[in-house]
Parts: sequence; structure tokens; C-alpha cells
Amino acid sequence: MKILITGTSSGIGKAIAEKFLACGHAVIGMDVAAATVAHGAYSHIVTDVFSGELPEIDGVEILINNAGVQDSGRDIDVNLKGSMRITEKYAFQKDIKSVLFIASASASTGAEFPEYAASKGGMVAYMKNVALRAAKFGATVNSLSPGGVRTALNAHVMNDPELWAQIMNETLLPKWAEPEEIAEWAYFMTVVNRSATAQDILIDNGEAAKSNFVW
Repeated sequence: MKILITGTSSGIGKAIAEKFLACGHAVIGMDVAAATVAHGAYSHIVTDVFSGELPEIDGVEILINNAGVQDSGRDIDVNLKGSMRITEKYAFQKDIKSVLFIASASASTGAEFPEYAASKGGMVAYMKNVALRAAKFGATVNSLSPGGVRTALNAHVMNDPELWAQIMNETLLPKWAEPEEIAEWAYFMTVVNRSATAQDILIDNGEAAKSNFVW
């Protein structure tokens, strides 16, 4: 299948691209940075999802909106409006089979930078709107909302023993997800799954479920 993934030069997006390539799919990546994925079935477009030129790409079967920034002053522009711009251009056509948004646990908890949480909350609401409109093509549309993921973006807290200990105390399972695990979820929700749609999947190691009973 032809897969279009944004934000493929690092972190979760790179892991998702590599997962699809390993499974035999053709992947087109988009990022403001140069390509870091090396594979014969991978092609790369350098552009800004919010303000850059978007080329014509026919026959996209799976679209994964992953490109994002954090506490940048552009969170709503890139994370939300950029994802909307990409989706409106490439998703609503006869070949589309699935659209996936990489949102965040903060979309429901609000527990992160204000603009970032707002951008991801808007993304989940927009996902449901896309699901309604893409249903006529038989496409599933969902979002993944990871909690902590071990990427370079989170090095600030991962490399601070005191902050890391506090974070681990906030989860039922004292760990964060690896990018490769989120990639497995992305593959399942877009390729294996054919019936779940308009759903946001929380992957946070039980952080939202943590409850300390005091008696």
C-alpha cells in the first residue's frame, strides 16, 4: 500500500515509517528536516505541514498525521492546523483506507504545556469529524494518544533522575513507551483494524488510571 506519514525524520514518525517499510509497504515521508530513513521503498519530501508547499500525491491509502512540535509557539499551527491541511488535501479520495492522528494523553488530561494540550485536544475532535466524512470511502479514522514516550523530545526529564522518579511514580506500570511500540499500534489501527473508527486510543502505562487510596 501507499503510506503517507508526516514527521518521519525522528522519534515516533521515524519508527512508524520503518515499521511500514519492514512490512513491505511504500512510504512517503514529510518533514521539515532531511530524511533519516534509508530504504528503497521510501521517498522523502522536505516541507512544513502548516506553511510549506504540498505536492500532488495520488492514491494515498493510509495517512498518518504525526508531525508535531511542543512548547514552540507554533503548536496549534503545526500540530492542529498542519494536520488539518494535510488531511484535507490527501485523505478524501477513493483510495483512502485509513487515517490516523498521533495525538497525546494531554488531549484529555490537559496536563502539559497549554498550547500543546489545546492542539492535541483539537486534533482528537477533528479526528471524529474526519471519521464522519471519510466513512463514505469505507475508511477508518482514529487517533493514538500516547503518554510518555522515550524520544529525544523528552530528554529534559528522561536525563534528570529526580524528575524521572517523579514521573515513574505517576504511572501504574513504571515505564514509558518506546517509539517502536507506538509504531506497532499505528500499524494495527490502520492495517489490521477494519471496524474501530472515530476512536481515541490512550497508551499511557496507566497514568490516567493512577489512583492513590487514602484511608
